[in-house]
Amino acid sequence: MGKWGSHFPFNSHSQRVKSTGTPLGTGLKETNMNRTPLDIESYLKDLETLVNIDSGSHDRAGVLKVSEFFTEEFSKLGWQVSSHEVDDALAPCLEMRSPNAEDTFDILILGHVDTVFPKGTAAERPFRIEDGRAYGPGVMDMKAGDLFALYLARALHESGEDMPSICVAFNSHEEIGSRKARPWIEALAAKSKRAFILEPARANGDLVYERKGCSRYHLAFHGKAAHSGVDPQNGASAVNELAHWVIELHKLTDFDEGLNLNAGLVSGGTSVNAIAERAEAEVDVRLVTLEQAQRVQDRIDAMQKAPFTDGVRVDVSGGMTRPPMNATEETKALCSRIDAIAKPLDIQFGWQKTGGGSDGNFTASLGLPTIDGMGPIGGRAHSREEYLEVDSIAERFALLVEIVRDFKNS
Repeated sequence: MGKWGSHFPFNSHSQRVKSTGTPLGTGLKETNMNRTPLDIESYLKDLETLVNIDSGSHDRAGVLKVSEFFTEEFSKLGWQVSSHEVDDALAPCLEMRSPNAEDTFDILILGHVDTVFPKGTAAERPFRIEDGRAYGPGVMDMKAGDLFALYLARALHESGEDMPSICVAFNSHEEIGSRKARPWIEALAAKSKRAFILEPARANGDLVYERKGCSRYHLAFHGKAAHSGVDPQNGASAVNELAHWVIELHKLTDFDEGLNLNAGLVSGGTSVNAIAERAEAEVDVRLVTLEQAQRVQDRIDAMQKAPFTDGVRVDVSGGMTRPPMNATEETKALCSRIDAIAKPLDIQFGWQKTGGGSDGNFTASLGLPTIDGMGPIGGRAHSREEYLEVDSIAERFALLVEIVRDFKNS
């Protein structure tokens, strides 16, 4: 096992992953990556197929189409494939178990088949490769990572070697919070020894060992309308109350502690000369401890009981959507083990904490050693410029396969 801290300190600028310098057609280096040949042309063709399918979280038909692709391909390899209905309005989640898996798993691999992009985006800007980068909606978040799971299954199948028992779970609605999928993910985590999340590696090549937790709140303010010139004293402004809440909640932000709040969406009122009867706000909270989540909740409860504006009532919905993903000693030991596996492959990376959440938050909160960012390298997620580093595909895939091989007897 590699010594813990070989790529630390975490807050340093990690060295960018080395390019393989390899022709696109092979995806191989003169290292023991040659045990894991990756047909990069086939991979990119499959990636093009998937990226060119619109699969926004609420696009049930589109998400189903992506899931059908994986269902067919995993089934060809003898994997046990099942779908899990979670909500009539959402596509089912997808579960694939290796042929040797029964009801416990050496490895749980998580992905998601939904994106943040609306229907029509794939036609507007379809998959393309330009200057060594692949582009398109969901190309790195996270259809490229999902394909890693399939190509891993193919590599193990074609080699005929013994494999650890593996469960691959693809969420249908991760991008909107995974609320319906969470019980299913946690049930799989309870049967597993460790989890790998195929979200993309960071733009500089780093893997992720910690993520912030997240709370989301919807605030509805109910006041009393009145004419702002004739009888303002008879009104109660919902917008005034909203303003107080935004200021008070933002006061809780403490960057040193890793707690930050953002009232990202606000609306209210009907006209400039009317006291606002209604207003609404959506608040995003990022946190690193459960105590911080409770601190925010307590402040919200106190303000709801004693509004700042007479005559205004506030309805609150929401709460914690993802617990923090904090590294345990077992997770740190797993990081060191991955360091040791990466060394002979000549793959360099660091370890990062990040503010964004993933389904790894759920597995880690149950005490399961969890490593995130196990997909290829990419950046600018959720934007028109989202990209995937094509050069990173072969070496990050080789790293994943060698990690899985390393756990076949443990």
